[in-house]
This record gives sequence, structure tokens and C-alpha cells, in this order.
Amino acid sequence: MIVIEIFKGKSISEHRIEIVERKGTGHPDYICDSVMDAISVALSKEYMKEFGTILHHNIDKGLLAAGKVDRRFGGGKVLKPMELTIGDRATFRAGEKEIPVAEIAISAAKKWIKDNLRFVDPERHLKYRIVLAPGSEELADIFQRRGKVRVANDTSAAVGYYPISPTEKVVLELEKYLNSEKFKNKYPETGEDIKVMGLRRGDVLDLTVAMPLVAGYIKSEKNYFERKDVVHKEMAKFLRGFKGFKNIEVHFNTLDEKGRGLGGIYLSLLGTSAEDADSGQVGRGNRVNGLISVNRPMGTEAAAGKNPVSHVGKIYNVLSHKIAREIYEKTEGVKEVYVLLLSRIGTPIDQPQMATAQVLLERGRKINEIAKVAEEIFEREFYSINKFCMELSKGKYPVC
Repeated sequence: MIVIEIFKGKSISEHRIEIVERKGTGHPDYICDSVMDAISVALSKEYMKEFGTILHHNIDKGLLAAGKVDRRFGGGKVLKPMELTIGDRATFRAGEKEIPVAEIAISAAKKWIKDNLRFVDPERHLKYRIVLAPGSEELADIFQRRGKVRVANDTSAAVGYYPISPTEKVVLELEKYLNSEKFKNKYPETGEDIKVMGLRRGDVLDLTVAMPLVAGYIKSEKNYFERKDVVHKEMAKFLRGFKGFKNIEVHFNTLDEKGRGLGGIYLSLLGTSAEDADSGQVGRGNRVNGLISVNRPMGTEAAAGKNPVSHVGKIYNVLSHKIAREIYEKTEGVKEVYVLLLSRIGTPIDQPQMATAQVLLERGRKINEIAKVAEEIFEREFYSINKFCMELSKGKYPVC
């Protein structure tokens, strides 16, 4: 069933208060989400190669347990490696063919870490614990059933929206800039574990950024605060490029306190707090559009690592944002779009129990003027859902 209705609330930008968070590349929660999804992509590729289809798997249970380091000015050493637990379900055998699931999982994890965390050696700084097992008979049987479209393996709801607000854009773009190759080449002393929290009050945006400086580049407490000041000014310069706010203030590593040595600064050996301070878990990080927006409706599913052909917790989460964007871009007089999708377990994923677009209209526009176009977008997206799922399986759409 497709329902198009008016969203009767205020635009997000009309709220007096807006709170938005973004966890960056080296944050332990981001690492877990990204690694588990990389494993799903790698397994999907192997299943397609060997069997011409994607078999049952859900690699959506992951825990990164913090290690222990000896950190000092100028460097340090790892005393205890981090431990990455890779869990839930996968297909280990099909017919007479064995699939080396554990090897594929560890290889994908190591590749992601090597490609994204400059100071983490995936061989020396992490241990890997595989707790994957075969799936239940009934859920695995979904992949043997006839039909062009897989049935949903869960009764699950998802919500997406578009466009992102100016506040969301600033928070998202600031983290991406701080973790960009350009920025890291210019300021190699900055770590990847970045958290940006934005608070908009009216037209004033207040940002709090946590980002460690890397011990190997910092020779003293004095040197730390000198480099911190340089990086802080670079952030302020970048933020001047965003318009629409009366003022944007940025606060950087606000727990720091001069005169306390290593106890008063955010210094990291490997660029991530998972080295000794903070563990990570799948599902605690960004939503699939890269943001944690407190004012927006949010689903509870962790999309990362779920299989891309029957698990609606992944498919509908990403698809709801995609459909919201299409409705916004292809209809005139629309301020915001919220899309809600609900599956029923055992029903083909192209036949949701409910598909709803809640549309915030410009003054003078009527819902019947855009309803037909919105319905056609829903129908087109569900008609081509197999193509969308294959794109998901190749990692085309980010999930964090």
C-alpha cells in the first residue's frame, strides 16, 4: 500500500533548536559499522562468483574492544592490541562447496583498516575473533525459495528524509574535510577519530569537535597546544564558507587543560580512541545518511553488515532516503519529504506492507498536485528493487 500525505509539522530549519552529530572515520562505532559492511560486500562478491547468487548472511553484530598503549610525547607503543569480534550468521557451505567465511571476513576487515586508518597496522594492532555460525533453517531457506524477488527476512520499519538541513550539512562536511586526504597531508598530526556535535539555536551554530593529535608528531605539551591552535584556526577558516548562519562557533578538544601534561590533552598513538579508551559497536554510530540528527525521526535497525537482498533492515533504510530524495528533486513546491517503509516477514521485498511519503509543502501547494508523481517514484523503485539490491551488495551506498 502506498500513501502520500501532508507532513503537518514545521520544517527542521524552523525549529528553534537543532542537534546533529557525526562520528568520523576513526571513531570505534564507525569502524565497526564500516568493517562489518565491508565483510558483507566481500562475502556477497564471493557468493556471486561461486554460485551466481547471494546466499544467507548477516554480519551485523560486531564489537571492537579497546586495547592498551603506552603513550608519550614523540610516540609510544602498543601494549595490548584491540580485539575485533565479527559475529552473527553466514553460509559456510552450499552443495559440495565450502566457503572460507572466516578468511574472507578477516581479509576484508584488514583491508578496510589499512585503507582508512593511517597509524593502525591491521596485522599487529588488532586481534580478530570470529563468532559467525550458520543461520537458522527457516531464514536460510528464504534464499532457496522460487521467485524473482526475495522475501523479507524480518518485519521491520525504516524512515528516510530529504533534504538535509544547513546544520546537518555543516556537521557532515566538517568531519569529511577533517578526514580528507588534503587535510591529513597538511596536518598529519591529526587523528581519524573525529566526533562533531552541532547545536543550532536560532541562526547561531555552535560546534564541538573532538579529534586527537597523534603522539608521534607532538614533542611536548607546549607543542600540542601550538598545533591545536593552528588546526582550530583552520577549522574556523573552513566554516566561513557556509552561509545562512548569523554566526558559527567551533570548540575543539574542550576537555584539554594546560599544565596537566598527558592528563590534560587529547593525544593518541594510533589516531583512534579504540587504542585504549573507547570500544565500538555496530549500530551505535551514524544513520545511513551519515548523520545522527536528534530532531529527525530515526529507525532502530543497524543497517551495516546485513545482507543486501532480503534484510529489509538494510534495504529499506537506504531505500527510504533514496526515495525521499527523488520525490524532493522531481516535484515542485516541496520543502521536505519523509518516507516510511514497513515490511512483513515472508512477503516479497518489492511489496511493502506500507510505503508512505509525508510531504511538507510550500504555501499554496496541494497534496494532490504531487501525489501521482510520488506514487510513480515508489512504484518505479520497487519495480527495480533487484537492481538496487545488487548495487547495495557492491557497496555503492554508504551505510554510515
